[in-house]
Amino acid sequence: MKCPLLLLFAVLLAPLASLAADAMKSESVAKPNIIFILTDDQKRDALGCMGNTNILTPNIDRLAKNGVLFENNFVTTSICVCSRASILTGQYMRRHGIEDFEKPFKEAQWKETYPALLRQNGYYTGFIGKFGVGNDKAVNAMADKFDYWKGVPGQGGKYFIDPKDHNRVHETAKFGQDSLEFLRGTPTNRPFCLSISFTAPHARDDMPHLEQFQPDDRDLTLYKETPLPVSATSNPEYFAKLPVSVQNSVGHERWLWRFDTADHYQSSAKNYYRLITGIDREVGRITEELKKRGLEKNTVIIFTSDNGYFLGDRQLSDKFFMYEESLRVPLIVCDPRESRKDNGRREKAMTLNIDLAPTMLALAGIKEPQSMQGQSLVPLLENKHPKDWRTEFFYEHHTHPKIIPPSEGVRTGRWVYIRWINENPVLEELFDLKSDLLEAHNVAGDVANRKILSQLQAKWSKYQADLK
Repeated sequence: MKCPLLLLFAVLLAPLASLAADAMKSESVAKPNIIFILTDDQKRDALGCMGNTNILTPNIDRLAKNGVLFENNFVTTSICVCSRASILTGQYMRRHGIEDFEKPFKEAQWKETYPALLRQNGYYTGFIGKFGVGNDKAVNAMADKFDYWKGVPGQGGKYFIDPKDHNRVHETAKFGQDSLEFLRGTPTNRPFCLSISFTAPHARDDMPHLEQFQPDDRDLTLYKETPLPVSATSNPEYFAKLPVSVQNSVGHERWLWRFDTADHYQSSAKNYYRLITGIDREVGRITEELKKRGLEKNTVIIFTSDNGYFLGDRQLSDKFFMYEESLRVPLIVCDPRESRKDNGRREKAMTLNIDLAPTMLALAGIKEPQSMQGQSLVPLLENKHPKDWRTEFFYEHHTHPKIIPPSEGVRTGRWVYIRWINENPVLEELFDLKSDLLEAHNVAGDVANRKILSQLQAKWSKYQADLK
């Protein structure tokens, strides 16, 4: 009797087991794939979709046309290591505590980053390119934290083109090829998250000064005939208005390397643009591969940069400071699963680099940990605007204080409040973006602005405690 009964139970349970398996498979398929593309030192307006008619970025522009372009996206600390740690953790630097190039993630910290949480929840994860957090040894030890690892410490090699490679494969192209390899090897029964971190268009600081932006050989003829315009803030009067400590900083020193004459500016800026066009080519290869593999309809692509860039603006180079050129970065989210009529929409809400981790987790249906301080962008992607969405944020920069004057501040929709915290007494700047978009006039000392200055000072003080 027992055998027939067991057989009967097996027959009855088989369909239920099959349904459960199908449900699990369906749930896995329903989760979107995610490709996160991070560039290095890209100006907010160095894209065609941002209105720049001088640069060629058709593939990235297509992402914006088919997705949402965030017009007011900022970083909370404008330097590679801090911003990358903030992107991975969804935290202000004040909380994650990584403010130099040697300090790695602690094990407990890593467990609450977006790649770790996605992997823990069934995602096949990959990382390609510049990891940028921790020294070389710490970065190389990250290999076992991903299913696919082609990460490199710092800027990768000394040169964009490896001198030992007779084929002269550019590092940007190599990262693109690695991305195709990842896509061709992903399991069919698991969603994936691929993080691609291009080192371009970051300058190679240890190269000869006018060779620090070294593009792919294929792009050397681009932009050759047409002079690139200079920004309004490149006028010497803007430099003269900077705090003396900023004038004496490494930011101006590197301007002298790259942009100090009209010819030097054209040479460096054109190579900078060529590097970005090189990235755009790889974005095109990646999107084509998604189509070939039938993955394009369930893969969300996020494109951004780790910080902005002074491309000669204010007679500065690099980033670091709480001015618009450094603070603001591009952000595009292309989610093909949504058949919205507002694809190509330009979103004006204030967004931050710390929002990216909670956004990726939300897209995957994973609850974000309490340690994350950013906000998921999913409501904004759905064209919903929560009443409590931020209208201001805190900024801080403490890295390399001997060559980069430390600063903190508060940025609202209208006001920029900057504190140069190592000055004695503390030096304050206040800019009214309503009447002074180029941040040319410091009105911190104006009697008419005493009230707003006091309010922003109070906000800055409150952030000191709230964000730890």
